[in-house]
Amino acid sequence: MPHFSITKNNINGKIVNIQDASLLKHLVSAMRLKTGETVKFIDEDEIVYEVEITSVSKKNVEGKIKKQYKSERKLNLKLNVAQAILKGDGMSFAAANATQTGIKKLYLAITDNCAIKNLKNIEKLQKISDESFKQCERADKMEVVKEKKLKDILAEFKNIIIFAEKNENTTLKTALKNYDKNEELLIVIGPEGGFSKDEFEFFNKQNYPLVSLGKLIYKAPNAITAGISNVIYELNDEK
Repeated sequence: MPHFSITKNNINGKIVNIQDASLLKHLVSAMRLKTGETVKFIDEDEIVYEVEITSVSKKNVEGKIKKQYKSERKLNLKLNVAQAILKGDGMSFAAANATQTGIKKLYLAITDNCAIKNLKNIEKLQKISDESFKQCERADKMEVVKEKKLKDILAEFKNIIIFAEKNENTTLKTALKNYDKNEELLIVIGPEGGFSKDEFEFFNKQNYPLVSLGKLIYKAPNAITAGISNVIYELNDEK
């Protein structure tokens, strides 16, 4: 069951009252919500409320809280992704996949081989992420960060992993060996055409760890899922 964002201002004792126009439109018009149905809401403190709907109109939805609890659907890791800007629906899939895998921030990276250098639909990507947040019942939302040059993004982080097919200089396990899980980590995914020669020279000069996703070549939106999943596995591996 998807959940929907509210604030504590929507709560009065055991009653939840919704008057936000966009949320009302979704609940009433799209979902055709009826009295007696149960809906999940989540507030800014990541508290989930299972609410039995008692009143539905185009101006107001009200319900009684049956159960409330702290959501545990979030990573205990501070993972971020810099994704080289993709063309077509690539960025939409990338935003949805990054959200579903628990990323904190998705940085839109301008690289040498990007097909697009300037995005005009950042708000659309944030909306796609917010929809994925609802569907996967994630506790915290992901932020989509306006496009920047990759070098500028890299300069903001101490801990960096760059997935680079056929140019690896270390293993993922080795690259994460001394990483403190309380610190921010940036995972970098390249464009469809890969990184340029100049970019690889820069990576090597800065001693950034270059790791591989394995023998298979992924389409860029799927590389996010594969890369993040591999990182999460390594960081949670107790062996």
